[in-house]
Formats: sequence, structure tokens, C-alpha cells
Amino acid sequence: MDNKNAVNAFAALAQGTRLDAFRLLVSREPGGLPAGEIARLLGIPHNTMSTHLATLQRAGLITAERQSRSIVYRASLDSLRAVVTFLLKDCCAGHPDLCAPLIADLVPCCSPKEKANA
Repeated sequence: MDNKNAVNAFAALAQGTRLDAFRLLVSREPGGLPAGEIARLLGIPHNTMSTHLATLQRAGLITAERQSRSIVYRASLDSLRAVVTFLLKDCCAGHPDLCAPLIADLVPCCSPKEKANA
């Protein structure tokens, strides 16, 4: 990821409705949600939501796939990883121990679920 792509991603997320939509889609991975359901859950008019989703899609943060009469949107977890990695790449000027609390905060929410029959 370069500065231009990072700025585009942050600009897309720098609006409340788009940030809410992106966070909702991250929480609904891997299935994603139809556009109408996103609008309903966020209480946003459909046409306004479509504009916000288009902005997120142009920034590469979400993908869209037509399924019958619906368009299902999904968070691009690869793009999310790229943005977070971009921010943390040179963590604490070569002193990664200073970033340990930040990384520790990420682990509880993002650790893989254990298999039931492990």
C-alpha cells in the first residue's frame, strides 16, 4: 500500500455512515450483506446508502457481487489488513515493544476460533 491508496481508504472511512457500514460488513464476514439490508440496519435511505457503498468500493475497502436481484457487499479484509499494516509497518521507530499494547488489544478480537473437534 502506498500513501495515495491509504489516503483514499481513510478518506472513505472519514464519514460516519461509511464507517458504520464498513464496520457492519466486517462483522458480517464472510457472508456479507445485501445493500438494502445495510441501509435498513443503519436506518439510511437506500439511494444515500448506495452512494456511500460506491465510495467504499472505489477505495477498495468493499466488494460487490450480484446475487439474483440483490447486490451483496462484503468487506475486503485484504484491504483492511493492508491499511492496518501500512500504519504499523514502521511501528514505534524500530522499537516494536512500544507497540505491544496495541497488538495485544488486537489479539482478543481477531484470534482464530478453535475448532470444536480439536
